[in-house]
Amino acid sequence: MRRMMTILVLGAGLQTMPLLAQPGQDPRGDKAAVEAVLARYKTAIETLDGSKMPGLFAPDSEIVENGKLEGSFGDYLAHHLGPELAAFRLFRFSGYAVDVRIEGPVALASERYRFRIEPKSGDAAEREGVTTSVLRRVGESWQIVSMHSSSRKPKP
Repeated sequence: MRRMMTILVLGAGLQTMPLLAQPGQDPRGDKAAVEAVLARYKTAIETLDGSKMPGLFAPDSEIVENGKLEGSFGDYLAHHLGPELAAFRLFRFSGYAVDVRIEGPVALASERYRFRIEPKSGDAAEREGVTTSVLRRVGESWQIVSMHSSSRKPKP
């Protein structure tokens, strides 16, 4: 009986192994590809160019910012982020760090950063922020499915 349980447990473990590392996949390459998607999004924000963003997000994406469900990325860009970018003269990230974990066709990313916003009129704002993103492999590329970000004034 003990031997049968050992065989069942080992067999179950072998069944789940393909989820962790499928033949022909390069987790380091996937990690770099996910980081590249996030970098393209960050660059689009810094260049205040919303037109470079939509292909980075899945059509069924969901965005949450500072405790508010913004809807799909299309809604977020049209009603929130796009108008903000149009009102900015400058948006700069600093102290950026990202951790990416690949789980089969899904990637989990955690970003930490500071940013400075200079509006076309009014006072500049400095914040520290975090973003958690879930990305899904689509063919050979990755798209953001869920993004949750928040920020606050840096502590003195």
